[in-house]
Amino acid sequence: MGAKKWTKVGSFRIVGVLDIGTVKTVCLIAAVGPWSKSQPHSEDRMRVVGLAQQRSRGVTAGVITDLDKAEQTARATIAQAEAMAGVTLEEVVVSVSCGQLMSQNFMATADIAGGIVADDDLERLHVAGRGYASREGRSIVHLNHRGYRLDGGERVLEPRGMAAQRVTADWHAVTADDAPIQNLLMTVERCYLNTSHLFAAPYASGLATTTEEERQLGVTCIDFGGGTTTLSVFTDGDFIFTDSIAVGANHITCDIARALQTPLAEAERIKALYGTVVNAQSDEHETFSYPLAGEEDGDVIQTTKAHLSHIIRQRFEAIAKLVEERISAAGIAPYAGEQIVITGGGSQLVGAGEFLSRCLRKRVRVGAPAPISGLPPGVASAAFATAVGLLEARTLKMVSGDVVKAAKQDARSSYIDRLGDWLKQGF
Repeated sequence: MGAKKWTKVGSFRIVGVLDIGTVKTVCLIAAVGPWSKSQPHSEDRMRVVGLAQQRSRGVTAGVITDLDKAEQTARATIAQAEAMAGVTLEEVVVSVSCGQLMSQNFMATADIAGGIVADDDLERLHVAGRGYASREGRSIVHLNHRGYRLDGGERVLEPRGMAAQRVTADWHAVTADDAPIQNLLMTVERCYLNTSHLFAAPYASGLATTTEEERQLGVTCIDFGGGTTTLSVFTDGDFIFTDSIAVGANHITCDIARALQTPLAEAERIKALYGTVVNAQSDEHETFSYPLAGEEDGDVIQTTKAHLSHIIRQRFEAIAKLVEERISAAGIAPYAGEQIVITGGGSQLVGAGEFLSRCLRKRVRVGAPAPISGLPPGVASAAFATAVGLLEARTLKMVSGDVVKAAKQDARSSYIDRLGDWLKQGF
């Protein structure tokens, strides 16, 4: 409790991120600063100095369902990463995949009384944008302006000091149901940490696995997580859409368990060892053995890899159909581009990219985060895309200041204050 908390060590700024997912909880700690002694004023670079992961508990489909278990897991993960980095965090950047994430693209317009766009005019637009995005009582996760228009003209990036009668801001907001967000914030707070920023998990994974050129031309990122499949769409370099589907790689495991009548743990092993969405002719003759659920005498039976592939392909087809439906319903298909990047643990199944390319009729590649100094190769994989993307979202200059900080946290008493109240009540 008395340990000194750090946000800066020497000339380095310390950034901690926390990704509480359905399958695993990940904490990464990075030092950001001028690593070259010969060029101390060179562009800042990022180096991972602490990392840890634990199997998540108390989380279902990205939603915290047991505060105590989620807190214990998060606390252990953070402590392990802090011990490796040799620092004690004061705040963390947190991913959001709960609360039925919803995208909104809209415009806000303000009249310019003095004929010259000033800071006050842009602030009025910001307030109007926040009010519109949160009009149904939902929490704002992102509020990004994509540009401004003066008197209905072409988009400009910086209107301050320009002459106009009206200024219009193009906004993209990501909102979520308030209660799941508050439970997420409470979990972090119970670990004696502040939440400095919230980022939508699909945005983070898309940022980590797509290239700047792809985001400029138009790209869709599909993150196959354990309990959810999330979408993020970028065009003209902007993040314009996200959605979350409550179906993920865990459902494939359940499909295998039901179809083969085997325990879930065995189904997960089968998926990892033999899982594929490639329809190879030889799979009709290749078999593997597995135990039946409830059998105590150790008897095993056999099935073919072709049968297993059929089970997995059915679920992939269903997910691909849901992805198409969500993008079509949002009306952004013309902006989603011809390139799809898939990431997350579920994308590691053999043949996933090729199969989804046929289903979605677009180019598909499997994406993993770009290497970061200090990040072990095993962690720089698709399964850790969200955590790595959180680091990039918090440190890269491309992130605008309009990313909304964790809402309502300052208005609540801290966990330590509540602990004091409980002690007073108990005595």
